[in-house]
Amino acid sequence: MKLVVQRVTQASVSVEGETVGSIGKGYLVLLGVGQEDTPEITQRLADKLVRLRIFSDENGKTNLNLHDVDGQVLVISQFTLYADCKKNRPGFSHAAPPALAKALYEQFLDVLRAQVSRVESGIFGADMQVTLCNDGPFTVILEG
Repeated sequence: MKLVVQRVTQASVSVEGETVGSIGKGYLVLLGVGQEDTPEITQRLADKLVRLRIFSDENGKTNLNLHDVDGQVLVISQFTLYADCKKNRPGFSHAAPPALAKALYEQFLDVLRAQVSRVESGIFGADMQVTLCNDGPFTVILEG
């Protein structure tokens, strides 16, 4: 599983011109599921995301996590994180099949919703347009 985590002041996702999810301060997470991913990996990465300390404290140090700042999360499924770009045309054979990817994406959302006050999401498999204001910019990658 791969997560691209962007610290944002706001983010939203639209499908066919309609906003389906939006947040204020928090994380925009692009989530890719690989063929070898499991529910245990999903749980571990969701827990790590909640504990991740990339918000600044009063001294400008990255010491605060989502709970400390009452942060929100917007999660977007993105199988292209598993692109193999050795050739000019990317291949996606390392991405999980849709049924597994959707199940683990849904589990990831459930784990987050049990720990974070506001969790929004895109629509799995849809053509989505994402807007965000990356704060910092501050972007990290988590892999499991």
